Amino acid sequence: MIRLGIYGYGNLGRGIEKAVKLNPDMEIAAVFTRRDPSSVQVACGAPVVSASQVAEWKDKIDVMIICGGSATDLPQQTPELAKLFNVIDSFDTHARIPEHFANVDAAARANGTLGMISVGWDPGLFSLNRAYANAILPNGKDYTFWGKGVSQGHSDAVRRIKGVKNAKQYTIPKEEALAAVRSGSNPELTTRQKHLRECFVVLQEGADAAYVENEIKTMPNYFSDYDTIVHFISEEEFVRDHSGIAHGGFVIRSGSTGDKTHVIEYSLKLDSNPEFTSSVLVAYARASYRLHAEGKTGCLTVFDVAPSYLSPLSGEELRAHML
Repeated sequence: MIRLGIYGYGNLGRGIEKAVKLNPDMEIAAVFTRRDPSSVQVACGAPVVSASQVAEWKDKIDVMIICGGSATDLPQQTPELAKLFNVIDSFDTHARIPEHFANVDAAARANGTLGMISVGWDPGLFSLNRAYANAILPNGKDYTFWGKGVSQGHSDAVRRIKGVKNAKQYTIPKEEALAAVRSGSNPELTTRQKHLRECFVVLQEGADAAYVENEIKTMPNYFSDYDTIVHFISEEEFVRDHSGIAHGGFVIRSGSTGDKTHVIEYSLKLDSNPEFTSSVLVAYARASYRLHAEGKTGCLTVFDVAPSYLSPLSGEELRAHML
């Protein structure tokens, strides 16, 4: 059995529990939390341990799955925990991946552990598909579309506006942009042409709707470069219709071989972003365990892992049924 630790018990940690139930070669050894452990109820029956006691579990966990946020948690947590455990995270701040990789690599190499970072669907599965498509069609152009899905960062930005009680923001690919890319014509598309942003907002009592709408639509880095639609709804409607965390998207590469045009497309439609991301993390945790058993140390990404390491099936079974 591969013994997993869960470090942080939010949406992602709960998703790890569900994923492990479907993988009989794995078990959750412990759940680590910065909260009072007695206040955390887990479904898997594993002990809940204070994060301050994590070092006591050094030889009891094969892979630690770190479920913190990319903004402030993972840059600190992953290198620190890599001093004690094989670790894996879903760090998704694309611009800072090289820096994060270097920090985790140094900690893991110094301590004989294996770190795997930026595992999920983007970065992660989408990254793999971009790499495959670029290798196969070197003369071409990449397009990535996200959605329809909840953007948690953009939703948080709306909730910070004065007068907003609750909000969800959906990123939606524009159908005309998708059609143009799928045609193989390699269009040049602006940010505004690729995606629409749609907001569902519950106002605090007495709030100025016109003020809130203007603050949303003119917010730099979040909404000002996009066509943005704002809906004001009741709290009951919000709970009924906007409680989920669905997401997905498309990676498309259009390219040519001589005078022939080809389009490669990979897509995801996810009912639950964190549950799907958790399933990816669990598969790559298996790969981490196997690679470390072979003597691999340092930091890796999805680019460094052969597909057979992800599967519980043997090489013979994979060749017989999936090749």
